[in-house]
Order: sequence, then C-alpha cells, then structure tokens
Amino acid sequence: METALAKVAEMQAPAGQAAPQRRRKPRQQSEEVARYFLAKDGSSIDKPELGAEVASEGEALIRAFQSKNGVIYTVLAYKAEAEIQGGSPTLVKRPLRK
Repeated sequence: METALAKVAEMQAPAGQAAPQRRRKPRQQSEEVARYFLAKDGSSIDKPELGAEVASEGEALIRAFQSKNGVIYTVLAYKAEAEIQGGSPTLVKRPLRK
C-alpha cells in the first residue's frame, strides 16, 4: 500500500510547476464563414458543380439525403492580400463574408 502511495506522489507535479498552457486558435479561423451547397445534377467528384445554396449544414445534410446523389459542398472563401512586415511583403488570406 505504501509503495502505491509513493508512486502516486512521484507522479504528481511539484507545487511550483504550472500545468502546460493550451494554445489558442488564431483569430482568423473564428472569422471564417462556411457556405453550404447541394450538388447540381450531373455533378461528380471529378467535376464538382454547385447547385442550390442552403442556410445551414443541417439543412444541407437533410436535403442531400433526400436527393438522389446525396452530396453537399462546403465552401470557404478567402481573399489574398499582401501584408508588409519588416519591409518585405507576406501573402496572407483573409476570410470573406457573404
């Protein structure tokens, strides 16, 4: 019993050490707006064609399930912009809103 308690005590971090901090996702990802489209009739993986846009992922899944092909497309739109840092340009992507 004492050896089990000693092992547990060894496994615990010393009181002076803090738990590792979690990294936050960049703010850019939280600004992304996904748009949902049903696949157009005759569309394929090789040649995707967007059909009707729907308001939410849930609605897209339901309507795709009811259709004959059952495929939805999720679109994220970005704009490429140059950002000057330290005298040299860096290309960044900025989310576009509908």
